[in-house]
Amino acid sequence: MARKLLLISNSTNAGEEYLAWPRGYIQDFLNSFSVKSILFIPWAGVNLVSESVEKSFDIYEERVKKIFTELGFRLNSIHREPDRLKAVNEAESVVVGGGNTFHLVAMMHQYGVMDAIHDKILGGSPFIGWSAGANVACPTMKTTNDMPICEPSSFQCLGLVPFQINPHYLDAGPAGHAGETREQRIQEFLTVNRGTTVAGLREGCLFHVDNDSLKLRGKRSLRIFQFGLGPREYTCDENLDFLLKVTAG
Repeated sequence: MARKLLLISNSTNAGEEYLAWPRGYIQDFLNSFSVKSILFIPWAGVNLVSESVEKSFDIYEERVKKIFTELGFRLNSIHREPDRLKAVNEAESVVVGGGNTFHLVAMMHQYGVMDAIHDKILGGSPFIGWSAGANVACPTMKTTNDMPICEPSSFQCLGLVPFQINPHYLDAGPAGHAGETREQRIQEFLTVNRGTTVAGLREGCLFHVDNDSLKLRGKRSLRIFQFGLGPREYTCDENLDFLLKVTAG
């Protein structure tokens, strides 16, 4: 299957500048395809300002554009495009930013670009997503960590990979927190969605997908969850191509 993906758990590590840790990966990835321009999807970024949702997209675009300009790429945001389907179809590459997955998915369905982006990326165009943007590359958004601030018409997402990603995966709950851990939440999900595989992608890590090859990049291991099996850890040195062959959730 033709797919060129960079699926990033988080944009920023504690104490670092925005998009600092994955910049080298992003630059090398896009340069390997001689990409010059980016179509940015900002619809997850609804928490940047309080004045209006539309204003938050403007601010998000400028924040990301500054980084991508420094890396040598032109960036245009889909929220400024009068014909969004045309923008997708003519894009060299698509980048989906993080934020609230519910709002992102709702807008992608509302403007009818979910299928268009799916077809575009599986036609060979490069795709980058971080946090919510990585979540939306999965069959559904059901393993997001976000608050349901709005109701999408469907939880169905791009299905660029057949497994689910849980971004920002944490091994334990915060100190003093008596609620469920992330692992327990994922086990709840698997009890209902038994044929699905979930990848707990820790911060500072990403997936690089090249057609039918998948590699983990970063300094931390990956945790894989499947119903009826205990969590399994995988490192960057191990072959993870099997994740591209599991049953879609």
